[in-house]
Amino acid sequence: MSSSARKHVADLYQALGVDRDASFDEIKKAYRKLARELHPDVNPDPKVQDKFKEITAAYEVLSDPDKRQKYDLGGDPFSQFGGSANFGFGDIMDAFFGGGGQRGPRPRARAGQDALIGIELDLHEACFGCDRELTVDTAVRCTKCSGTGSADAGKPQTCGICKGRGEIQQVTRSFIGNVMTSRPCNNCGGYGSVITSPCSECAGDGRIRSRRTLNVKVPAGVETGNRIQMSGQGEVGPGGGPAGDLYVEIVELPHEFLVRDGNDLHISVSIPMTSAALGTHVTIESLDGPQDVSIKAGFQSGEMITLKGLGMSKLRGSGRGDLIVHVEVQIPTKLGKDEEDLLKKLAQARGDKPEQVEIHRRGKHEHSFFSRFRDAFNR
Repeated sequence: MSSSARKHVADLYQALGVDRDASFDEIKKAYRKLARELHPDVNPDPKVQDKFKEITAAYEVLSDPDKRQKYDLGGDPFSQFGGSANFGFGDIMDAFFGGGGQRGPRPRARAGQDALIGIELDLHEACFGCDRELTVDTAVRCTKCSGTGSADAGKPQTCGICKGRGEIQQVTRSFIGNVMTSRPCNNCGGYGSVITSPCSECAGDGRIRSRRTLNVKVPAGVETGNRIQMSGQGEVGPGGGPAGDLYVEIVELPHEFLVRDGNDLHISVSIPMTSAALGTHVTIESLDGPQDVSIKAGFQSGEMITLKGLGMSKLRGSGRGDLIVHVEVQIPTKLGKDEEDLLKKLAQARGDKPEQVEIHRRGKHEHSFFSRFRDAFNR
């Protein structure tokens, strides 16, 4: 922009229509609004083009803290431009698209990604916890170059094209003056340095893939879907950067007899109707070994017996859940002649009648827990 055109911008704040104490966001918002209205592609009128140059020059100064301070103190913010208004094309794009990414060389060493591995546990291991040995394949820091990527531990050399900046700039003429554009340096990939002699082991990446053995301590009470975090045991980053975390996901295998429901365990047993009527003792399996369970005389099918503290360990807290025994009374489907006579005599002695029915009131949608449990157990 010529010196006469600069002087035509009487007040930079007034050009953008903002107060002198306006924030950067307010300045950017005002410029975006005016630029959409005054851009030459929208309105080719020469007077409008001059106005567009004015607001662009105003934005270039007020969006830069140093230039804005110089302007507020009465200095000439355009003096550093020499004979033309050189400003970054990226700065204008930031005003439109909310940019502001990192400038300069990007670090060669970057953080690695997290890794995930699953392990299968039986119910006993899930209840009481265990120590497991895991074999994992992840990226680790190259031992030959110590993660530098250079042979013989040599350091990367400053890029001769971008001089270590990681980007190259190009100035082109446009209707708003000289526009400077920046892009990553093709020679160094934006790092600002070049590995002249790559490590033969990692080919300059600073990391290699390796199989490792890790020990993981599984806490008591875990269940399917729980994850154990092992900090710093994931993938090492490019350039030998810090490793991510390793997550160990639990997969609980089904038990032959026991069914888990949160912290409680359930088991289903069947007894003859004579045992239910007379009472008996049964031995059931639990995670703590065989348990003797007493069934009182007159036990009804579908009733439950709760064994306190024989369920799953509580992952977050102390103690254990319960073991709930579901008892189903078996009714014989085929009777011999003697058995049939005995049951008839029993019915007569009890005064039972074949047509005798007792109806229980229950909610329309109510189902016994035992029925739901039995259906789940049989699936």
